[in-house]
Amino acid sequence: MMRWLECRIPPPLVGLTCAALMAALTWWRGGWPPPTAVQWPLWLLAGLAVLLDGGAVVAFVRRHTTVNPLTPQRSSVLVVSGFYRLSRNPMYLGMLCLLLAWAWWLQQWPALLGPLLFVLWLNRFQIAPEEHALLALFGEDYAAYCRRVRRWC
Repeated sequence: MMRWLECRIPPPLVGLTCAALMAALTWWRGGWPPPTAVQWPLWLLAGLAVLLDGGAVVAFVRRHTTVNPLTPQRSSVLVVSGFYRLSRNPMYLGMLCLLLAWAWWLQQWPALLGPLLFVLWLNRFQIAPEEHALLALFGEDYAAYCRRVRRWC
């Protein structure tokens, strides 16, 4: 019934929607908190996000394959180097790190619903369809890669 949502909404838009939901939940629960908690985890997560996303995009550009998550069937090369040795989805992992950094800054437990929703959405409507498309394109090479490398990390 909901297959029409598969690979239709760009993951950055899903992430921004989740971030807005997190902000709304925080505001609803009593407004913006002052950033009084220890800040190094926030900066560590944000830095990791930039590193993961940037490194993953560079790997795709160097291999001359599409970065567009809405058209995984247009992939021309299976990228398994760089961060892709550790995670099949380092770009999504980077976005998750940004959402976790945002949740840390918001300092309210309902903000953790955003990262959870992001992971659930991407697993169902983005990653699973991407995996089917890549398996159809690259066959046993992709299947072997999936056996070696975890989806998220």
